[in-house]
Amino acid sequence: MLSPKFLPYFILLSGSFLHAKTNIIFIMADDLGYGDLGCFGQKLIKTPELDRMAKEGMKFTRFYSGSTVCAPSRSVLMTGQHMGHTHVRGNAGGDMMRQSLRDEDITVAEKLKESGYSTALIGKWGLGEVGQQGHPLNQGFDYFYGYLNQVHAHNFYPEFLWRNHSKHILDNVVKPAGTSARAGFIGGAATKRVEYSHDLFAKEALSWIEKNKGNPFFLYLPLTIPHANNEGSRMFGDGAEVPDYGMYENKDWPKQDKGQAAMISRMDKDVGRILNLLTKLKIAENTLVIFTSDNGPHDEAKHNPERFNPSGPLRGMKRNLTEGGIRVPTIAWWPKTIEANGESDQPFYFGDLMATSCEIASSKKPVGMDSISFLPTLSGDLNKQDSHQYIYWEFYERTFRQAVVMKEWKLIRSGMNNSTIELYDLSRDIHEDKNLASEHPALAQRLISYMEEAHIPHPNWKTPRTTQK
Repeated sequence: MLSPKFLPYFILLSGSFLHAKTNIIFIMADDLGYGDLGCFGQKLIKTPELDRMAKEGMKFTRFYSGSTVCAPSRSVLMTGQHMGHTHVRGNAGGDMMRQSLRDEDITVAEKLKESGYSTALIGKWGLGEVGQQGHPLNQGFDYFYGYLNQVHAHNFYPEFLWRNHSKHILDNVVKPAGTSARAGFIGGAATKRVEYSHDLFAKEALSWIEKNKGNPFFLYLPLTIPHANNEGSRMFGDGAEVPDYGMYENKDWPKQDKGQAAMISRMDKDVGRILNLLTKLKIAENTLVIFTSDNGPHDEAKHNPERFNPSGPLRGMKRNLTEGGIRVPTIAWWPKTIEANGESDQPFYFGDLMATSCEIASSKKPVGMDSISFLPTLSGDLNKQDSHQYIYWEFYERTFRQAVVMKEWKLIRSGMNNSTIELYDLSRDIHEDKNLASEHPALAQRLISYMEEAHIPHPNWKTPRTTQK
């Protein structure tokens, strides 16, 4: 009998053999820190379901996001290309076409749809809006429910969500933060709170899984918890929007801290509901579930980050290229394929979802990807596991910065200036305290050469060298 860890495999159904492809559910929190989960060291915020997921599955202790902020991280995830190659390289601000994927961009959803998968996106997209090539229904998704615009997604009690191309009107009443759009949308905060978007996403995800249990499916579930409502922070002094504080109600904490903790625990409960449904439907053993975060933690809800130590042992937060901004808590769960209590410390990153999904679906990886499959790690066949020569990031806000990781070594450069570099040995200095650039000039130069190789100039994204011409 073939083991389910060897793909593709066959099942007997109604007297005939049918090809059974593994379902994939990719759950992504928004601004969740490396240290925000109990299984990654959190002491105050309770996450029993994700802790159980890690115990029954595998923790990735060196898994990296695509970027240190929202939109480019998601572009790397969807396209399998790192920040030097992917099309969307930043949160666009004014010109939202810069933040839209193009027809020529190949997404994970497109590859899986080609392989016979039903595909759905429930949650926050941020890579293309109505009338743009990057709309999710133009990028391989059969079904979409949620937010297109990331400023719209700040508000957990919006006036509407999108269902495919139509607005789903909600009973909330929102006060705008101003009269002019920022990043393509006028944000705000609710004065009448009735329908909580995260709860709607959880309900929709459970329903969609139930409806698609009989065929291979890919569910991309980019949640908005625990991102702050930035407009709510400015307007009302509290961006941690949640229906109730739950187990934290009686804590001697400010309301913002209670809200931050309650959001994460609420999300944790819903991840548990998804795992339980897969077991109930008897499809758990044929479903890979990955949980992660789009980048490091924020400090935008007027809460006190020091209370929860969201970066854990790492330095930095969202918008930093230190480990706290890009190393994210990641768990994989796949009963009978992933051994319980597994742990991997090999560096992987968001771009690797492309190659992994293609291998699971027996589909050819697109040309030009910066992606390796971590399926051998999931299935315990480490002798077949490839590794990255390096992983690369760049970040355009404020001072242009780059980072590259090669095994245990990490280099950060500012302004494309080789005199402004930081070199760290992550195996000995996970907090990135001791800059070793002057002690290892040849190694630093090698990593700089990788940066030069990785960065392909893009007309939409200006660097210091662009402005010098």
